[in-house]
Amino acid sequence: ADAPRLRDADLAHVRVVGIGASAGGLQALEEFLGATPTDSRMAYIVVQHLDPTQPALLPQLLQRITDLPVHEAVQGMRIAADSVYVIPPNTEISVDGDALKLDQPREPRGMRLPVNVLFSSLASARGEQSIAVILSGMGSDGTLGMQAVKAAGGLTAVQEPASAQFDSMPRSAIAAGCVDIVAPSAELPGRILAVATRSPAPSHSGPDLLLADALLPASESAPFRQIIDLLRLRTRHDFALYKASTLQRRIERRMAIHDIDTVQAYAEHLAHNAQETDLLFKELLIGVTSFFRDAAVWDHLSETALPELLVRRSDAQHLRVWSVGCSTGEEAYSLAMVLSEALDRPRQPHSLHLQIFASDISPDAIAVARRGHYPLAIDKNVSAQRLARYFVAHQTYFEINKSIRDMVLFAQHDVVLDPPFTKLDLIVCRNLLIYFAPELQRKLIPLFHYSLRPGGMLLLGSSETVGRFTHLFSTNHSKLRLYGRQDDVATRGADVLLQSFPPLSRASKESRMPAPPASSPPTDRLQRAADEILLNSFAPAAVLINGDGDILYISGRTGKYLEPAAGKANWSIYAMAREGLRQPLSEALKALPAREPIQLHGLQVQTAAGVQVVDVTVQAFREPAILREMVMVVFRDVGPARSRRRSKTTPKTIHEAELRQYRDEAEALREEARATREELQSSNEELQSTNEELQSANEELTTSKEEMQSMNEELQTINSELQTKLDDLALAQSDMKNVLNSIEIAILFLDQRLNVRRYTDRAAKLINLRESDVGRPLSDLTTSLQYPALHEDALETLRTLHSSEKRIQTDDGRRFQVRIMPYHRIDNMIDGVVITLLDLGKTPVQPA
Repeated sequence: ADAPRLRDADLAHVRVVGIGASAGGLQALEEFLGATPTDSRMAYIVVQHLDPTQPALLPQLLQRITDLPVHEAVQGMRIAADSVYVIPPNTEISVDGDALKLDQPREPRGMRLPVNVLFSSLASARGEQSIAVILSGMGSDGTLGMQAVKAAGGLTAVQEPASAQFDSMPRSAIAAGCVDIVAPSAELPGRILAVATRSPAPSHSGPDLLLADALLPASESAPFRQIIDLLRLRTRHDFALYKASTLQRRIERRMAIHDIDTVQAYAEHLAHNAQETDLLFKELLIGVTSFFRDAAVWDHLSETALPELLVRRSDAQHLRVWSVGCSTGEEAYSLAMVLSEALDRPRQPHSLHLQIFASDISPDAIAVARRGHYPLAIDKNVSAQRLARYFVAHQTYFEINKSIRDMVLFAQHDVVLDPPFTKLDLIVCRNLLIYFAPELQRKLIPLFHYSLRPGGMLLLGSSETVGRFTHLFSTNHSKLRLYGRQDDVATRGADVLLQSFPPLSRASKESRMPAPPASSPPTDRLQRAADEILLNSFAPAAVLINGDGDILYISGRTGKYLEPAAGKANWSIYAMAREGLRQPLSEALKALPAREPIQLHGLQVQTAAGVQVVDVTVQAFREPAILREMVMVVFRDVGPARSRRRSKTTPKTIHEAELRQYRDEAEALREEARATREELQSSNEELQSTNEELQSANEELTTSKEEMQSMNEELQTINSELQTKLDDLALAQSDMKNVLNSIEIAILFLDQRLNVRRYTDRAAKLINLRESDVGRPLSDLTTSLQYPALHEDALETLRTLHSSEKRIQTDDGRRFQVRIMPYHRIDNMIDGVVITLLDLGKTPVQPA
C-alpha cells in the first residue's frame, strides 16, 4: 500500500528523457527502447513526426519490442518512472511540472517543430535533470530545443549519423555544438544510464550565498588545480574563485561522458586534448535565462522602480544600465522593453537616451544575443502585446526589432578580469553570484557600488544578497532582491579598488618587463644610441601602412604631411594626408604592388607655414616576412616652405592659373562622381529589384520545400507503420494456412460471386482444384461428390444467410457431411460462403 505513495513522492526526481525522431525513426526507436532496461527509473517521451489526419499505430508497434508500458499521451497524464509516452497525431506535447500537456499546433502543416517544443519545455521544467535524444530524421527539428537543454545543464545525445536512415536531424544538432553523446541508437540507453548514474544530484543552496558553500576539499587537490590551470592557459579565464561544487559537477559530467574514473586521468586527457578543454569551458559557462524570468521582479521594475529612477534622472541626458552575465540576451532585451514602456508613460523625460550594456564571458552566447533570433516558444513568457510591438514574427522564430536591438550593446566581458562599466544607474546581476566562491562575491559587491552613480540600484537573483555589505546598499525590496546604493558611505578610498577592481586573480597579473642585462658591452650600447640619434635627426619622415591604408608605424616628424581628421579617430592615411598629397598618394597606392618604388616629385603640400614642395617615395615590401604586404611612404622636403601670407611687396603664393587648374580638376571630379553616382544608383535599383524577386522566389521555394519535407517525413512514418502491419499480415496468413492444412478438414472459401478464393489441400482431393483455379466459378469445377445441387445451395445460403447442411456420398462410396455457411468478415460484412466437408467414412455394405 505504501508503494504508490513512494512513487508519487519520487516523481520530482524522475529523470525525463525526451526522444525526437522523424523519417526512419521507427527502426531507431525500436532499437533504442529494445536496449532500454525496465528499471532505469527514467520516463521516456517519444515525439515522432506523424500524419495529423491518420490514427497512429506507433504505441502498439513500440509495445511489441519493449517490456516498458507504452501509453499514448493524454492531457494531464502524470509522468511515472519506467514508462513510455507517445505523442498523439496533430498535437504538440510538453512537460508541465510532473504532468504532460497537449496543445494544438499553431503552425500550418509542414512548419511544425514538435521536437523543439518538447525539448524546450523539458529544459524549463527539469533543468539539469533533463535528457534530450535525437534519432533519425530529416530537417533540423530538435536542434534549438537541444540547445535549451544543454544551456540548462541537461544531457544531450544523438544517433550516430552513419547508422541513421536519415541523418539530417542528428547532423544539425552536432553542427550546433550542443551534443554530449554520439552513438548508434541501440547503444544510447547504456551510455545515457552510465552518465546519469555517475552525475551527482544538483545541490540546493541557502538564501545567503555570500556566507555559504565554502570550497570543497577536492578543489585543493593537485588534479583539480591542474584542470583550472589548463582552462586558464587555454581560455584566459580563471575559474579558481568559482564555486567548487559547481565546478566539480560540471567536471564529473564530462568525466562520465568519456567514461573516465579519476580526476587525475581527466586532467591528463585535457592536457592532450584542446577540443575537450573548449568543451569543458562551454560546460562551465552554461546559463539559464528567459524573457521576463520571475514575473514579479519585472512587474515591480516596470510599475515602480524604473519610473522612480527616471524621475530622479530627469535632469540627466543618459540612463546607463549594465546586465552582468546576460547569456543569450533575453534579460537585456527584457530590460530594454520595460525601459521603453516606462519612457512612454506620461510625465517621463522623453529626451533621455537609454544605453544598456550587456556582457557575458561566453562568445557563443554573445553571438546568439547579437543575432536576436528566438524560438516561437517564447510566447509563453512574452505577452502578445509585447510580441506584436517588439518582435518581428517569422515562420520558425521571432526576431527582436531594430528599435530594441539598438538600445543594447553586447560585449564579451569577464567580470572577474576586465574593468567594469561605470557611471551606471542600474546593475542587473541575477543568478551569477551563486556560481562564485564567497571570496569572489565579497570583492564584486563593493565593485558594483563603485560602478553605480549616486541613487543607483542593484538587482540580484532570488538566491543572492549583498551579505555583509549592508553599509553599501540599502534594501528597496527584500523579497525581489532590489537594493539601492548608499551614497553617503566611505568605501575606504583606493583600498576597495585595490581589493575589488580587476585583476582579481593570478591570471590577470602581468609579468614585469625584464631589465636589460647588465653585462651588455659598452660598445653595443654606444652603437644603439648613435643609431637612434641618426634616425631621429637625419632620416626622412616616413610611415608604414597596411594594405587598407591604416598607419601602423610612424618614423620622424610627419606633422607637415599628415594631420588627424576631424571627428572619430581615424588612422587611415587617406584621411590624414594634407591637401596636395591625398590624391597623388591614393593613385600611387592603387598602382601597387610594383617591383620598383613609385616616385612622386614636386608635390605641393598645404601646411600651416605655407606651401611645401615634397618628393614622396611609395614602396611595397615582400621581404622580410614581418613586413610582407605592407607599404612604406617616405616624405622628403625639396625646398623651404613658401609663405602664404600676403604683403605689399610679395606676389600671391597661389597663382590664378593654379586656382583655375584646381577649379577645373574639382569640377571634373564632381562630374565624374555625379555620373558614377547615377550609374551606381541605377545598378542598385536593378539589383534591389532582382534581389526582391529572388527573395520572394526563395521564400516560396523554402515554404514548398518545408511542406514537402514534412509530408515526406509523415509518409516515411506511415510507410514504416504499414510495412510493419504488412509483415504481421503475412505472418498471420502463413499461420492460417498452416492451421487449415493441419486440421484434415476439407474447406473451400468462395467470394460473393461463388468464385474460388481459398481452399485446403484436403478439399483439392474431393474437388478438382489447383492454384490456377483460384478465381474460377464453382460451377466450372468437377467433383467426386454426388451433389449436383451444390451450386444452387451455395447461392441460396448467400441469399438467405442461412446455413445448409447435407450428407453426400462420393463416387467411391465415402460419405461426407457438407456444411455451407455465410463468410463473415471482421467488420461483420458478408463476403461469400464457406463450404466444409467432414469425412464420415464409407457406406456400410448391406447383407444379402
